[in-house]
Amino acid sequence: MKPLQLTAELERVARRTVWFKSPAAAVRDPVHFIAHVLTYGTHEDVQALRQQVSDQELAEAIRNAPPGVFDARSWTYWNLKIGRYPPPPLPERKFG
Repeated sequence: MKPLQLTAELERVARRTVWFKSPAAAVRDPVHFIAHVLTYGTHEDVQALRQQVSDQELAEAIRNAPPGVFDARSWTYWNLKIGRYPPPPLPERKFG
């Protein structure tokens, strides 16, 4: 996945959706950032993200989503949007 550019729009999105990191740090991990936007973002946030993220990159980010970010509703919706139905189980943390 290509790096994201920290535009003024994505900075605003990052401050709202990845509140525990600086916007610059948030966009350095595109898969994690995309997962947060798809879970916590508004329609406008997703539109801002989609200016830099292709359909293929969006699907890649969903397939490689980190555990603990998506809720069941968002996971189901975004998997349906990329053509995965029924959706696979939510990503889980592995211990040990």
